[in-house]
Amino acid sequence: MGAISQVQISHKNFRNIGLIGRPGKSSVVETLNLIHDHVLSLGLHPIFDAETAELVPYKNTQTVSRALLGEVVDLVIVVGGDGSLLHAARALVKYNTPVVGVNRGRLGFLTDIKPTEVIFKLDQVLQGQFQLDRRFLLEMEIRSKGEIIYEAVALNDVVLHSGKSVHMIDFDLHIDGQYVYRQHSDGLIVSTPTGSTAYALSGGGPILHPGMDAIALVPMHPHTLSSRPIVVGGQSEIKIAIRENRVLPMVSADGQHSVSLSVGDSLHIRKHPYKLNLLHPPGYDFYMACRTKLGWNQDFESLQQQD
Repeated sequence: MGAISQVQISHKNFRNIGLIGRPGKSSVVETLNLIHDHVLSLGLHPIFDAETAELVPYKNTQTVSRALLGEVVDLVIVVGGDGSLLHAARALVKYNTPVVGVNRGRLGFLTDIKPTEVIFKLDQVLQGQFQLDRRFLLEMEIRSKGEIIYEAVALNDVVLHSGKSVHMIDFDLHIDGQYVYRQHSDGLIVSTPTGSTAYALSGGGPILHPGMDAIALVPMHPHTLSSRPIVVGGQSEIKIAIRENRVLPMVSADGQHSVSLSVGDSLHIRKHPYKLNLLHPPGYDFYMACRTKLGWNQDFESLQQQD
């Protein structure tokens, strides 16, 4: 199960349905067309975000910019991979607009509806049969000489890294005002529970259940072998101070474009005040998703089939 919340979202309010799709895949367009026609047949009002509207053949359908979509719709359906949902989440979270994901990507931890079941599963959601899974995001600030010079939001992770350089970077880590360590490494992944099954997992970090109020800090190839991932409370304030480096360290939120950091700059990371309202059809199970997406039990089950 996901992080089930007491926040009330009523299917009776689902009238204007936002549609967002990943560009560049014909299968996404096919699924968008199917959903659009089905939503119309139910007497509901489909609204495409402006980028998605360029993918589909409809000319007279209402479109709104992605930044404002959450203001005019009651529910958003994202068709694509988890990356598409990450992008949508950052734009929609401040409106508390619920989101449903249809998987046309690879893993599909967030976009958990299969294309073959899309109409049946969406009907369940539209009829009020869903689990509400509230995921928190991170907000980060770059400060230089006491001034905020850059801000971003991440559903998965904030990553400090050395760019394309092979050189390690040098930085100090503080948590809640307390000094933790000075580290030489390829960088640091600061991850939400949602992001713990993404980049942080490949870096050797722990899998955090999405219901946990916790943040994982995962070093990337640290110079000190005893440096291990740290899990802190979700209310923690994280500060990374940049030291003298042979290369300019960089930071990115959810894999978006990277921003350079200079000596003396500091990176501040904390929980974002808004949460993403992710809706799952009945039967969603986080551990089943792990078994399926991460290949748990794979060898055992294949052996059973051979017997």
